[in-house]
Amino acid sequence: MQGVSPTSTGVAFLARPGRPAVVTSTLAELTGPTRGIVELPVRLMWNAERTFDLADPDDLLWMYENVLRETTRADDLRELVNGHLLRQVWCLLNLPRGVREAWEHRHDELRAA
Repeated sequence: MQGVSPTSTGVAFLARPGRPAVVTSTLAELTGPTRGIVELPVRLMWNAERTFDLADPDDLLWMYENVLRETTRADDLRELVNGHLLRQVWCLLNLPRGVREAWEHRHDELRAA
């Protein structure tokens, strides 16, 4: 698992209690799909409705929120999230504070988005 390095206070950014937020080193490595239907694995979405149509803006946001919040593997991020789309929708995503802070700490361009 690749989590964000602890801050100067020694506290990692958490996706939820006991689970560090996972962030990739660069947005360029996020090469997930930009269109089509995506089905998330059960480990990321426990609901029976795990398919998302990326042409539907609400589906895209819901999928990204789930992946960014639930993943424990950077490979999930690389395969399911697209860096260009992430920049476009960043300010619209409803994320836990620790996840948002982890991504913005690592990627200044998201903070400005």
